[in-house]
Amino acid sequence: MSDAAETWQPRTMPSLLIATAARMLARVADGRLRDIGISVSQFSVLVPLKDGARLSQKELARLAGVEQPSMAQLLARMERDGLICREPDPTDGRSSLISLSDSALARIGPARTILSQGNQEALAGFDQADIEKLTVLLHRVIANVSGDHGCAPAEAGGPERGLRSGR
Repeated sequence: MSDAAETWQPRTMPSLLIATAARMLARVADGRLRDIGISVSQFSVLVPLKDGARLSQKELARLAGVEQPSMAQLLARMERDGLICREPDPTDGRSSLISLSDSALARIGPARTILSQGNQEALAGFDQADIEKLTVLLHRVIANVSGDHGCAPAEAGGPERGLRSGR
């Protein structure tokens, strides 16, 4: 048996535990957010536009860290559902600027409440020091994986941080 096979302990590998927790948290959040007509996947658009910004599909794809075709599909669904508006980009006739509709803006408050409740449930039994340490460690993991080793906690986004401030 090789060393790799002997050390294969999925239940003790932080990266697999983080991935499992992320899937479970997203599933719970999606179930709760469904009632207000949004999903976790849409936060990559909702967060950067929540304060009235107008961004191109290319900019949104870059911010979300996804390929343009994936962002195009997400935006098409959001447009179909009345969550975004498109207008011609005055600086690029081939592009459009995306902003949130009034309907989407009205859902941000309820989404914040839902995410806050989920956060409290997920961190039940943790004291403030545990939460702060976990947050710092997760920011380090994100920086390591993203290659952005200068990512400071105040700069790092996320659904809850992004919806906490602003509208």
